[in-house]
Amino acid sequence: MNMKKTYFILFLLIVTVGGKTALSQAGVELAKTNGFGADPGLTELTGETGGPMVTTAKRHAADFPVNNIDVRYKAALDRLKQQAASLEKYISQNNYNAEYIFLVDMSLPSGKNRFFVYNLKKGTAEHAALVTHGVGSNKYDTDEPLQFSNMPYSFKTSVGKYKIGNAYHGRFGLAYKLYGLDSTNDKAYERAIVLHGHKQIPDTETFPGFIIVSAGCPTVSPAFLGILNKYITAAKKPILLWIYN
Repeated sequence: MNMKKTYFILFLLIVTVGGKTALSQAGVELAKTNGFGADPGLTELTGETGGPMVTTAKRHAADFPVNNIDVRYKAALDRLKQQAASLEKYISQNNYNAEYIFLVDMSLPSGKNRFFVYNLKKGTAEHAALVTHGVGSNKYDTDEPLQFSNMPYSFKTSVGKYKIGNAYHGRFGLAYKLYGLDSTNDKAYERAIVLHGHKQIPDTETFPGFIIVSAGCPTVSPAFLGILNKYITAAKKPILLWIYN
């Protein structure tokens, strides 16, 4: 039996046991099945759900396709206006903030700014920053398309629209509860998927290097979370967050 199958079976056994300690260990095993275990820079941090935040410190430019990133990024920026426009009716009918929306484009690699504060009135992005995806979403830590899931303990990012709930102070400081509004993310609250900051998220792009991954939470730098907090607290109506691919 190869090593990846062994780790996967161990992961299933540990999840069956249950408990926070078991869940955290299961996250480590899941990380190994995705290729993180071979990296000597692997460290584990406790995530909001008891699962891991994993960072691989060593990255090499030759590992990632960089030739088409400028084309991909321009396409992502051009798509922002289309994405925002597609939600105007939903925003109006459901009483969300009609001036700003938070857009997260998971088609981009994590080392590129892919969390956008979009001004609906002006049709432009006012801010852009790095944001994590779930450790379960990243197959072998490459630039391959991410995998998404709404299932508990998947450690994957869930795509869909989110209502940003109340602020609170968790183990990473300021955080916002998230409520999934679609069938693809309606278990977000159950999974304790929240918007929060982490000191290991840089304030500037790292591409072709990747940033750390989370247990499924969209995690940003503390400085960028401060910017988001200003928008959220100033808004008279909830700001909609949309994670898409």
